[in-house]
Amino acid sequence: MPFKDQLQEKLKDKIPPSLLQKLPAGFQRVGDIIILNLDESLHTYKNEIAKVVLELFPSVKTICNKTGGITGQFREPHIEYLAGKKDTTTIHTESGCQYKFDVTKIMFAKGNLAERVRIPKQVKKGEIILDMFAGIGYFSIPLGKLSQPQKIYAVELNPIAFKFLQENIKINKLTNVQAINTDNREAIAQLIKQKIKVDRIIMGYLPPPKEFLPAALSIIKKGGMIHYEDIISVDKKDEEIQLLMQEINAIAREYNLSAELITAKSIKSYGPKKDHYVFDVKIV
Repeated sequence: MPFKDQLQEKLKDKIPPSLLQKLPAGFQRVGDIIILNLDESLHTYKNEIAKVVLELFPSVKTICNKTGGITGQFREPHIEYLAGKKDTTTIHTESGCQYKFDVTKIMFAKGNLAERVRIPKQVKKGEIILDMFAGIGYFSIPLGKLSQPQKIYAVELNPIAFKFLQENIKINKLTNVQAINTDNREAIAQLIKQKIKVDRIIMGYLPPPKEFLPAALSIIKKGGMIHYEDIISVDKKDEEIQLLMQEINAIAREYNLSAELITAKSIKSYGPKKDHYVFDVKIV
């Protein structure tokens, strides 16, 4: 029986009939936590709904509810605890990688799973990689486990995310990932002082981190690859992609480099007539 039908059956005597259709058709599960996205009209009944979901999924320890979008410099989610154990930290596993984090403090985009598998497949043995917005290790962990780089510099400014990044490096038994807790520009300046250049840069952050492109281009090797993310209008796709490459090339010229677009790939919808894109940009 579909999830919504199960909820309606169990709650038909506890929620007004007019609200039964407002019950969610699905949910997000990370580790042993379920995150609901309840309609505001169900606010009065949210705890009752959560208890029913807990009964339907006995292997789940905690039920939470999304109360808003992602906000702030550190892209923090608005999620509240509803039922079960009052422990919102979990370990989520995908593609053989483990990610420990607190769902009320850290965003986890399950929709980027394909990218976390695709990019490691491009890595050549012995590469030096810079993950500029490492978070809890969304890319650094699979890059370390699913490919054979010489070194990954995982830079994360958020102290909470950085703590989980360090834990996830240990959990996944990685020795080739170095976590750095500072601003990317400072981290890159320090790496350059050590005469370090990198073969590949991950810039997996939204809104698009254009102000960090000069720092990225200052440390990338000729022939290296930058994986850059941006938001593109569906009806102006070609125009906006061309403009983005012009902007990257304008910065690259300051370092006697140029940028060549290898791949422009839509990851998922971001909003009305907007798509979340990833660009594989070769620096030559």
